[in-house]
Amino acid sequence: MSDNATDYHRLFDLTGRKAIVTGGSRGIGKALAEALAAHGADVAIVVRSTLDRAQDVANTIKAGGRDSFALQADVSDEAHVERMTQAVIERFGRIDILINNAGIVLPAPAEECSLDQWRQTMAVNLDGVFLVSKHVGRRMIAQKGGSIINIGSMSGRIVNWPFRHAAYNVSKAGVHMLTKALATEWAEHNVRVNAIAPGYIRTELTDEVLREHPDVVANHWAKGAVQNRIGTVEELAGSVVYLASNAGSFTTGEIITVDGGLTLR
Repeated sequence: MSDNATDYHRLFDLTGRKAIVTGGSRGIGKALAEALAAHGADVAIVVRSTLDRAQDVANTIKAGGRDSFALQADVSDEAHVERMTQAVIERFGRIDILINNAGIVLPAPAEECSLDQWRQTMAVNLDGVFLVSKHVGRRMIAQKGGSIINIGSMSGRIVNWPFRHAAYNVSKAGVHMLTKALATEWAEHNVRVNAIAPGYIRTELTDEVLREHPDVVANHWAKGAVQNRIGTVEELAGSVVYLASNAGSFTTGEIITVDGGLTLR
């Protein structure tokens, strides 16, 4: 960094950088993909099943002047992850930013949670973050730099209530520790690994809960936060752009909580 103050406006500039966003066809992933592109990055949108929607996001990004494409991969399948990584390298030539956003929630009280539900949750939410980080991380190590941002959750810090989903909570706590472990291992290669831990965020999934359990959203989710509301996907974008850019060059192994103050009390 130069001491010249005129360089400060470039701290968040991602022009020319190549990014992957898993689970990028809707909700948080879509917003983060569009935010990276708005700051200059080219973005690959990776999805397991919603390829048409992912292509719509890619088309929007391309209309804005950045390169983007959609591809299908199951992040819990290592062969899929290897093919996906190679496809992005063939298209972009390198990978500078990885957003591990793909995830699932299978609510169930612990005493009723089947082993299959538990394993499905871990396979996508934790194994998937490991596998994609492993294969993309190898590329970043080879190119001597990169930024990985995992989407954890406040549920990795607390047992949020009243829904019961122990598997989800444990998977996100695992993502937080994996973030710290990879940050420690890969710092010598100039690869930074961080995470954000969102609170309750308004997405299509939370809209379903709002329709079915409006009292939960109003009386538990919103009132649980000191700001007395749930967040928006746009309110996560700033943290991710910071971590992906030169502005975050001295930040690694951090879990940034963005929850309106819900975990304060």
